[in-house]
Amino acid sequence: MPQLNPAPWFAILTFSWLIFLTVIPPKVVAHTFPNEPAPQNTEKPKTDPWTWPW
Repeated sequence: MPQLNPAPWFAILTFSWLIFLTVIPPKVVAHTFPNEPAPQNTEKPKTDPWTWPW
């Protein structure tokens, strides 16, 4: 089987992970949300009891 020689695919794997770990994290960290979440009202809404019709 050609995969038994670790020289070519292990170097490709190592360099690809090195590139991924240097390119992707700054993009993820620099991500900002378009709209900041507004604080919600802390008071509970008034709910009426449901009177069953039967």
